[in-house]
Amino acid sequence: MDNDEVISTLNKLIETSKDGEEGFKTCADNASDPQLKTFFVNRAQTCTAAVIDLQRLVRAYGGDPANSSDLGSAVHRRWVDIKGLVTGKDDRAVLKECERGEDVAVSSYKNALDKNLPADVRGVVEKQYHGVLKNHDQVKSLRDQYRSA
Repeated sequence: MDNDEVISTLNKLIETSKDGEEGFKTCADNASDPQLKTFFVNRAQTCTAAVIDLQRLVRAYGGDPANSSDLGSAVHRRWVDIKGLVTGKDDRAVLKECERGEDVAVSSYKNALDKNLPADVRGVVEKQYHGVLKNHDQVKSLRDQYRSA
């Protein structure tokens, strides 16, 4: 895999992580349960940290990291619907939409891991992938709890 492919792959993950950050912030804004709000804020911070790590790698490979001013309509694609759908809805609806967004994040990271990434990049991406899986599982578990409540 050449540097351009590495940079492109990392920039896609940056977009995904920025997308997640914005999505979790939107969920926090729309959740009514204070504990749920805190959960979403913490997840947004995790996404911010992921972006910083990915940007560092892009620079190390000689590239320019994706940033919000460079991102096209694809940015926030998985969270666009949340903004319209969760306003005024209950916490279960917020969690349901959040889970859909996390499905996209899981897929993005799986796609990246299917590539022949350099060892240092693979290590970071795998670590973040496990965090994405944890986020997804926590959101799903919370959604199930709210479903039974």
